[in-house]
Formats: sequence, structure tokens, C-alpha cells
Amino acid sequence: MKRLLIVDDELGTRESLKMIFDKEHDIITVATGEEALGIIERLRPNLVLLDIIMPGMDGLAVLERINEIDKDIIVIMITATKTVKTAVHAMKLGAYDYITKPFDLDEIRLIIKKALSTQDLRNEVKILRSEIDKGYSFGKGKELVAKAIHFNSNRKGKPFIAINCAGIPETLIESELFGHEKGAFTNAYGRKLGRFEMADFGTLFLDEISELSLATQAKILRFLQERELVRVGGTETINVDVRLIAATNRNLENSVANGAFRDDLYYRIKVVPIHLPPLRERKEDIPLLVNHFLNRIMKEKEATAKSISSEALDLLIEYSWPGNIRELENTIERITLLSKNSKVLPEDLPSNIRGNARLNSIKEAVLEGKLSFEKAEAEFQRDIILNTLKKTNYVQSKAAELLGISRRILKYKMDKLGIEATTD
Repeated sequence: MKRLLIVDDELGTRESLKMIFDKEHDIITVATGEEALGIIERLRPNLVLLDIIMPGMDGLAVLERINEIDKDIIVIMITATKTVKTAVHAMKLGAYDYITKPFDLDEIRLIIKKALSTQDLRNEVKILRSEIDKGYSFGKGKELVAKAIHFNSNRKGKPFIAINCAGIPETLIESELFGHEKGAFTNAYGRKLGRFEMADFGTLFLDEISELSLATQAKILRFLQERELVRVGGTETINVDVRLIAATNRNLENSVANGAFRDDLYYRIKVVPIHLPPLRERKEDIPLLVNHFLNRIMKEKEATAKSISSEALDLLIEYSWPGNIRELENTIERITLLSKNSKVLPEDLPSNIRGNARLNSIKEAVLEGKLSFEKAEAEFQRDIILNTLKKTNYVQSKAAELLGISRRILKYKMDKLGIEATTD
């Protein structure tokens, strides 16, 4: 429901307009420009019906202040026939349109309907531009799923707001979620809208919700029950309509059992659970993602054209990807920019990915009876020692220190495993 503010010093006008739109919109009425600006500062109405001639602060002065506060608020001027020229001047100052007294009911409805539709379109364009600026590429895991839900719903023209709960300090999270008023705490120099309020009529995505404190969880639960909030340091109750999507990499049932997550909030948000398997459980997606990231990064960075060799792709598929899709994306960007070959080869991949493939091949050889346990152990030791020596530029004393053994033992193992020695 859109919020409309009616500003007119005539009680009859205010009551008539309220009666017309009360069932369709959330209506607020005030008699003066000063009162109107206070409401606009606190509640940010979608549309203002503003009388031009009022005692004290007139409509034109109020219009100029509204433009300073929030240019997205639609303003429609109310005027008598004799002040139409003034209303036209108001449109030059940013008013959307004007209506004249006495009112034509059908005309008012049409103007307001068009105005609100225009506002919705502006918001949708802003959202789409934002998504384009961010690249809106697929491959972002949980946030991708949340965006897919949002942009395929009847809220798609409204804001999609995301926040990583694990990335905000506990002292700031309440302000980030619910906003704050000027002077609410040190350095609160002005009013700030919270993520819930910013997502009004749209979708709020809370990533890593399990990282929130029990106190913050309680505040979120209250919002979900009442659909209203109060900014930090404020007293005004603000109604907000938002779809909440929450995500976590933890088992919330276990968190509930050990007291780290509220059971009432858990059951409140567990309406339509979606399990997103880690990348290691959907290896068939890796070739598609690799090609997508490769093509996108080459285009964005204007990098030399490259392709992935089948041997390198096999290593990427076999890797366990503990960092999931983000780790894959970062890896592809790294090899795209740093590899000197037109075709990415196994040696171009990070050592942990190459080492993972080596480890897996040794494991398989042991399980298939092709390699004894003793030889497998020797291979493991050889790989670890060689990698450590390379890391320390073959300075044996440093390598021994990293391995937690004496240099004498390191030298003994190098001789036993046939690793060529290099003096300090």
C-alpha cells in the first residue's frame, strides 16, 4: 500500500481527499507546510498532494524543501482556478502535475495512478541500472538464488537489498538493519534508513543470518511478527512490507539445539527451505562456470583470448572448492590475467589445485591396490618436502623450520626420497 500525504489548510479538502483514497492507500493529512516537512523527513511518503496557498510556509517553499529531502517523492499541487499560473510554475520547479478545486474525482484518480506508475518505473530502472553496474553475472551462489526469486516475483520492480550479517560488527548491525535517527549515538550526524526500510515493497536478503546475536535475532523476530520497526534513537513506528530471504552455511537446527539461534525465529523463517549444494557436489556445473567466468573476465579486463586445456579442466573439476563459486571465479580471474599461454595448462593453475589432483591420484592408486601404503606415504612426504623447499628457495634450514623438524632429519629424508640437495 502506497503512502500518500495530503497537505492543505482547509479541513474539508483534507477530509474529502482522505475519503476518496483511504481504502486504496495509507493516508496522512496535515494542515501546514511545517508539519508536512516533519512527516516527509520521518516517513518518506510516496506521493504528496500539496496546496499552494497556505498560511505560514506556502506550497512552493515546501516543494523546494521536498526536492532537497528526496527527489523521488512525487508532488502534485492543489490549486484554485485563479492560481493555475502558479501551479504551472511549480511544475517547472519539479512538481509532477496539479489538480484544481473543485475536484474532478476521475481526473484525480487518473493523475495519481499515472504518478505512482511513473514512480514504480523509475524505481525499476534504478534497480536494473544497479544490477548492470554490478555485472549481475550468474555464479554468486546464495545471492544468485535470492535474486532469481526476487526478479521472478511480483516484487521485481521494487528494491532488492542484500546484507552479509557476518561482515557487520555487532555494534553497528542494528543501525544497518533498522536505521537510526540523528544523534542516536556518537557520529550519528543525520538520519539513516536501515536495510529493512530500504527494501520496502521489495526483498531483503540476509546472508549468514546465523551470525547475528540473540538480541538482534529478537528484533528481527518482532519485525516479522508486527511488520513494523523503530529506528535506533527514534520513537516513530514505521510500517514496512518486505519479503525476507535468509541464508546460512551453518546447520540452524544444531544452532537452535545449542542455544546459538532462537527457535522461534528459526521456525518463523523456515517457510520454504532451499538447499543449495556446494560446488563439490555438482561438479557437472564446473565446466559451464569456468567458460562463463573465462569469457566474462577476458571481456571486462580486455585480456588476451584464452582457452582451458582439457588437462587443466580435469584438475579444476577434481578440486574440492572449499570456497565454492567465489573461489572458482577468483581462480579463473587469476589464471586469465597471469597465464602467458593462449591455452591454460595444468602448470598455470595454483599449486593447491595441482596438489589436490596429485593427492587424489595417490589415494585412488592405494584403494585400487596399485600402490602400497608405504610407497604412498613416501610420495606424500616427497610432495610436502618439495613444496616446502620451493617455498623457501631451497634454503634447508628455513624449510626444516616450517616443517617442524631438524635440518638433520630433513636432510636424511631428502636423501632417502631422492630429493636433490641444495646448500644454504
